[in-house]
Amino acid sequence: MTYVIPNFKSKTALKIALTAGEVVAVTEPGLGTIPRNGTVYLEGPHYPAPHTWYGVGKMIDGELVSVK
Repeated sequence: MTYVIPNFKSKTALKIALTAGEVVAVTEPGLGTIPRNGTVYLEGPHYPAPHTWYGVGKMIDGELVSVK
């Protein structure tokens, strides 16, 4: 699973930021890599807070462009 920066408290807040054109970084704190193009599986907020949202994101040219 991957996290986003900034540390959004809800998936709705993340979607609003993407719609507004904000740049959202995607990070993988454990093993694995983030695809430049393709699907990423997101969770938040960051550890040690309990995860309260999960999403599937789409990466294009190394940038997160959408979340379901």
